[in-house]
Amino acid sequence: MTKQLGLVFFPAFDWMIRPGHPERQERLLYTRDQLQEEGIFDLPSIREYRPRLATIRDLQRVHVGVPSIRKLITPAHLASAGGCLTAADAVMHGEVERAFALVRPPGHHAMRVVHGIRGFCTINIEAIMVEYLRSVYNIKKMAVVDTDVHHGDGSADIFYHDPDTLYISFHQDGRTLYPGSGFPEEAGSPGAWGTNINLPLLPTTGDAGLHRLYDNLITRILEEFQPELILNSAGQDNHFSDPLASMMVTAKGYARLADKLKADLAVLEGGYSVEAALPYVNTGIILAMAGLDYSKVVEPDQSALRPQDPRCEKRIDQLIEQVGELWDHRLEKGAELRHRCGGTWNRNKSIYYDEEGILERQLETEHYCTRCHGYLTISSEAENTRFGNQNAFIVTLYRDMCPSCRAKARDEALRAKKSKQWQYVLVQDIATGEVERL
Repeated sequence: MTKQLGLVFFPAFDWMIRPGHPERQERLLYTRDQLQEEGIFDLPSIREYRPRLATIRDLQRVHVGVPSIRKLITPAHLASAGGCLTAADAVMHGEVERAFALVRPPGHHAMRVVHGIRGFCTINIEAIMVEYLRSVYNIKKMAVVDTDVHHGDGSADIFYHDPDTLYISFHQDGRTLYPGSGFPEEAGSPGAWGTNINLPLLPTTGDAGLHRLYDNLITRILEEFQPELILNSAGQDNHFSDPLASMMVTAKGYARLADKLKADLAVLEGGYSVEAALPYVNTGIILAMAGLDYSKVVEPDQSALRPQDPRCEKRIDQLIEQVGELWDHRLEKGAELRHRCGGTWNRNKSIYYDEEGILERQLETEHYCTRCHGYLTISSEAENTRFGNQNAFIVTLYRDMCPSCRAKARDEALRAKKSKQWQYVLVQDIATGEVERL
């Protein structure tokens, strides 16, 4: 008999960045205690699953680690990503209608190229799930709605050239919070223009503002994109009690959002109010995803809850107009940008790994083709990694490449190797999950 909701827990007892760090196992232990106290696991509509381990190939469909992804992760990362894949399998096999992976370490700040930990993340567990669904179940169009208070710059980076993944992130304005990015004009490269939706909100935005934005913009974008699956990158640090941010969303506000979104799959991201928020927010989301009553979910202490600043409504109206117009004209704008740039499009990036003090500089080049999606090249130079200063030239082979682009991409990699400019020349094949070192 099909259950309404599958749950996957992995608290990662043996993994931490350092003692006392906000990203710690108690984030899930308090939640689990609350769910057991409320009898959630005894409900007939709930089914719990144990996570399995993801494989290195699962990771390499998304990431290129320098010198390799295997040297940058721990078994906990494989279990966290594997918990997401377990949730995906449960939904795709029809065992449950929806699934929620409550796992750590988190992932949405991890970009395609990985040199270490940034924003508590080493691998991007949502992106790994997206590529797994494509590889195993042939799902093409997906939407990822990121409810974390921080802009998911890693997810944005990975999906920036992908017209089949709609990435929507609403977050506290990057001028006031890490990582300092996530503005409407960061809308995607020309071949995917408009599918990267950023909604930076002013501090103190609460339930009313969040739902106004959802009802008047996000719901329309999702309906028009028509994804085959909706994934929720379920960060919970927009909560009013979170110590790392300044938003005013409540547990019930989160539950109402989950009820409206009706995501097929959800993955826990941030949220660091371990006792005052996470048990109640997670309970609300779980009840909403399971189609159960969440009206009585209320935090016992609301002393930190403040009224929404009146200026928040003005910002939301601006975003509804600005991003709505961007969305409506995305195809024309993308065609114009692609025509203007010719056969290649370049992006320079400076990336800081806050947990390890690594500074990376990238030149990313998207190579276009009239017969296929083309291919991607990245030159990466990083200072102060665990392995010293490193540089790498990376070639990414997309799915369903034409033979001509595959040959050109291979030639670029061989030229880079012959130049002896790079310590590492790496070829990533998304379809196979192989990363070849030349």
